[in-house]
Amino acid sequence: MRVVSDGFQIDFRGAIEAFKFDDTDPASPHFHKAPMKAVDIIAEFKNEYVFVEIKTQYFPEDAEEIDRLTSAGQLPGQPAYFKWLKEYLKYKFRDSLLYRLAEGKLDKPVRYICLLNVEDGLILKIKSDLKKELPVGLAGPRWKTGLAISCHVHNLASWRRNHPGWPVRICR
Repeated sequence: MRVVSDGFQIDFRGAIEAFKFDDTDPASPHFHKAPMKAVDIIAEFKNEYVFVEIKTQYFPEDAEEIDRLTSAGQLPGQPAYFKWLKEYLKYKFRDSLLYRLAEGKLDKPVRYICLLNVEDGLILKIKSDLKKELPVGLAGPRWKTGLAISCHVHNLASWRRNHPGWPVRICR
């Protein structure tokens, strides 16, 4: 099952279904009218769903947010940008989880994978913070299930090392 999103094509070998989840075409079965965020791709496997968020720009697309960070003297890679990226990724996952809950399609555990255009050094920091804030696993004593069973953050090279069964290629 090949899915193209944000300049990448990923082949989810062994998937039952894989599709672009943040579709903007109102005629698409994956279009969301609600004003929430959505991950780029969802792949369904026998025992899990995989949510994939692809972020090729390491800064906000919103001009006002860029102006706010720039006027605060922040440059890409500095704390305000890191915080923005982490929050962006966190809410993409959480809102997508809510969409799937409302659709009645959360009958399997969810794994979250982010494919980012970041240096190797940031991968572990982003992953560590996301795992805490999503949260991954059981977060409280009354929880019967976690929101995500795992969270992975990759750049293109680490995706290829860690997910050789899901080949990815740039398609620009």
